[in-house]
Amino acid sequence: QVQLVESGGGLVQAGGSLRLSCAASGLTFSRYAMGWFRQAPEKEREFVAAIRWRSGSTYYSDSVKGRFTISRDNAKNTVYLQMNSLKPEDTAVYYCAADENTRFPLRTGGQSYDYWGQGTQVTVSS
Repeated sequence: QVQLVESGGGLVQAGGSLRLSCAASGLTFSRYAMGWFRQAPEKEREFVAAIRWRSGSTYYSDSVKGRFTISRDNAKNTVYLQMNSLKPEDTAVYYCAADENTRFPLRTGGQSYDYWGQGTQVTVSS
């Protein structure tokens, strides 16, 4: 049974930092890419970043490039999202997701992802 469990969300002032974690289990990790998505109230879900578990290659949305860093710890089966220079517009529920993808470039569409976590709230105050 696949489980993705996010943690690390919270309230932070603009300009601050948070690190989100996604603990994964039940996956054949070498076959998966992991992504972070977010959804703000009354907005559509938005791609944030992705990483290929095996190679560590990454891809970011333009809105977070240079501020956020996605990484993984193979020993802990955990993916991280380090978020720096946070802005009020980063406020959203952040979701971790897994995409069984060994052939294609890292994908940004949520419909491509097979498994999702429950989400963690990030609130950035101005």
